[in-house]
Amino acid sequence: MNTKKIASPHSKSIDEIIQTFSVDTTHGLTTEQVTANQQQYGKNIIVHKKKVSQLVIFLQQFNQPLVYILLLAGVITAILGEWVDSSVIMGVVLVNAIIGYVQESKAIKAIESLSKSVESFATVVRNSTRQVISSSEVTIGDVVLLQSGDKIPADVRFVEVKELQVEESALTGESVPVQKSTVALDEHSVLGERTNMGFSGTYVTYGIGRAIVTSIGNDTEIGKINTMISEADILQTPLTKQIQQFSAFLLYIILGLAAVTVVVGLIRGETFVEMFMAAVALSVGAIPEGLPAAVTITLAIGVSKMAKRNAIVRKLPAVETLGSVTVICSDKTGTLTQNQMTVEKIFAAKIEYDVTGSGYAPNGTIKVDNRKVTDVNENFSLKNTLLAGTLCSTARVVEKEGMWAVEGDPTEGALLVSSKKGGFDVDTAIHQYPLIDSIPFESEYQYMATLHKNTTENTNIIFIKGSVESIVDRCSYSSSIHNESIDPSEQLLYTKANEYALQGLRVLAFAMKVVPAEKTEITHEDLVDDLVFLGLQAMIDPPRDEAIESVARCQRAGITVKMITGDHVKTAVSIAKKLGIVDTIEDDSLVLNGKEITKLTDEELVHVVQKISVFARVSPEDKLRLVKAIQENNNVVAMTGDGVNDAPSLRQANIGIAMGLTGTDLAKETADMLLTDDNFFTIQAAVEEGRGVYDNLIKFIAWTLPTNFGEGLVLIFAIILGVTLPILPVQILWINMTTAVLMGLMLAFEPKEPGVMDRKPRDPKLPILTKQLIGRIVIVSMMLCIASFVYFFVAYHYGRTVEEARTLAVNIFVMGELFYLFNCRSLDVSMFKLGLFTNIPLWIGVGAMTILQLLFTYLPWMNKAFHSAPITGLDWLIITGIGVVIYIVIELEKKIRAKLS
Repeated sequence: MNTKKIASPHSKSIDEIIQTFSVDTTHGLTTEQVTANQQQYGKNIIVHKKKVSQLVIFLQQFNQPLVYILLLAGVITAILGEWVDSSVIMGVVLVNAIIGYVQESKAIKAIESLSKSVESFATVVRNSTRQVISSSEVTIGDVVLLQSGDKIPADVRFVEVKELQVEESALTGESVPVQKSTVALDEHSVLGERTNMGFSGTYVTYGIGRAIVTSIGNDTEIGKINTMISEADILQTPLTKQIQQFSAFLLYIILGLAAVTVVVGLIRGETFVEMFMAAVALSVGAIPEGLPAAVTITLAIGVSKMAKRNAIVRKLPAVETLGSVTVICSDKTGTLTQNQMTVEKIFAAKIEYDVTGSGYAPNGTIKVDNRKVTDVNENFSLKNTLLAGTLCSTARVVEKEGMWAVEGDPTEGALLVSSKKGGFDVDTAIHQYPLIDSIPFESEYQYMATLHKNTTENTNIIFIKGSVESIVDRCSYSSSIHNESIDPSEQLLYTKANEYALQGLRVLAFAMKVVPAEKTEITHEDLVDDLVFLGLQAMIDPPRDEAIESVARCQRAGITVKMITGDHVKTAVSIAKKLGIVDTIEDDSLVLNGKEITKLTDEELVHVVQKISVFARVSPEDKLRLVKAIQENNNVVAMTGDGVNDAPSLRQANIGIAMGLTGTDLAKETADMLLTDDNFFTIQAAVEEGRGVYDNLIKFIAWTLPTNFGEGLVLIFAIILGVTLPILPVQILWINMTTAVLMGLMLAFEPKEPGVMDRKPRDPKLPILTKQLIGRIVIVSMMLCIASFVYFFVAYHYGRTVEEARTLAVNIFVMGELFYLFNCRSLDVSMFKLGLFTNIPLWIGVGAMTILQLLFTYLPWMNKAFHSAPITGLDWLIITGIGVVIYIVIELEKKIRAKLS
């Protein structure tokens, strides 16, 4: 029988909800119910009904200031009967629009596919088994388990809650997390007052809960909103804003020069038609038509390269901002380390045990004095330390395709593995000590506690695990080998914890408390005192080999790496030393802990963070303050994080980087970039790619502007001197579009230069073009202008037809651009240092451009369309020589500038 939907589920009692959905909250839906409901209601996905049509996307490509000039020129030339010129101008506009349309369509598809790749998951109970499934597979009637950090997968009605709070600001505008309950409410309660409901897309910030799904997909509250809004976002980067400002400035300059051109010509007695055509030529010559497409394609290539290196860019500005990062604040676990936690030491009843084996595979033993422990029951404290690690956990260790992995927290996974090495069967332990109640881990308390029924005795037991500081102070006794209550020896425990921390080990303490069988729930008040200390387990998450090199590369690139962690101070410093973040372990002045941070004012913290590279035992508030303080020192900050607690600092950072594997949904949604492998090496690789993307954009701009300025100068000189135009508008369009597409865009494929990570980060406040580049652009513009102008008039004066002379001028521009293209492969060094054939697409583009230019010169129908004419072999020799001269001059300029710098 199919499950029925229910109207106003917030007004129904829990019994009504359970009866309506035919579900047991303990056992969940059966496989048959799941199949029937999914067939009836479909998948839990939002279908976006309203999108911008493809026609509108296409028409939007014409909504650019520079395109307005071309459209106006095309219309007026058509009115004047210049059909060939008008057709070519309109053709250029159309080609630009098609390129923009294709790229924007790809971008929208990429964003949609990204939303699919960043898939969220939900924990449900089906067939009496707890399962982690894709949120899209959640269906009506599913029993969902929720805890701090989870994204609610659908609209749900809560049936059990434990101090549950949900962040609903995205849906209701409520800035404070909402405390949830299970009490039925008035049917007419507004959305923000439905405290017994959880809504799709909102986040659990505190506590735990159990709920039944009442609506999925477009029927959810967030789904209803999504059907009314457009999916696509307009993403603008700082660079594209600068380019827009540059385009607007260029527009005014072009219109001003065009107006002056017409006035000067009319004063000299020229006809309006001739002067208008000259103004059109000037306008189309000065417009860098290929610039918008080049920016889009270069950024798209950069995003693609980052994706291949395990960095998914969610917000496009991250591509550029990455190139100017000066400080990376990184979490330790899983990012700088392997995220393969392994227990190496156990300290119980004042006896130290070694644990062999590594990773999550349960292969290894527990030893004392090099002797294998065959029966952990010989030591009451050891047995219960392992038992506490087994029961006080929400993780599972599973084998998938021959590989052992943890479903849940890696630390808890390591504890389960150490228990298995001690001979514990996890399923047997869970059956013998069934869970009654729990307090999930919260950073505020630094511990997790669970209440269990002891089936062999008429009592219940509380097991608690957490930081040494949070557990030891709550213990009144310590257990011995034979279950005798002895003094907890706090000093010994702290000494041993510090000893382990100096070895880079993470230390967790374990305790227990026997309570009456009648006790069925626990609170923080139950854990204030009278706990019995059991033991310590010390584990290590070793540094990634590649992270050590990546930290060094970042430091060489002028990027400071700071570690921000909740771990023990000594542990943090030990790992930082191995990674090269600090030089010595002993110097405590190199690290700042959470208590010290709290005592500092904001002004004091701004000063202190400049000298500190390791921050330990920090709270969410501390992380946010640290990021702000580092930014106050004029730094561009990248921040990594994976938990709900990291969300504020991820949002505050210039680049928020979330962990794709272990990160919570809230962290992923907040971040600008996701690491699909949770590896610090990927951050360094993304910074490297970001610098390469920016470099290639600047190379294209530095390459294309001399052509536009050179063409403009040629036309201005011709108009001022009152002589024949050396280049016609249709020929200028041919030069600009063919060279931009076939040659300029190939710079987007230019590999990163060897020294890209050996230089300081760029200042984002600097203009696109430096004084040196402006000087180079002026040099090339003048050389193209003089060469084409002089050669045109020499040829024309000595009897060559005007078509031949103009063909010479056009080819000088093309050949000059071709050789200058090789200059622009690097703005500082020769292409020979880069390698002649390290950019194969560029050579393909040069070859294609050469063929097209030969067709332009010799193909009859192209001669007619573009007013060109065949030229001689000697002409080609001279034209090539001019290109070589331009190349040599710019290479000399590079060397002179290098010597002077």
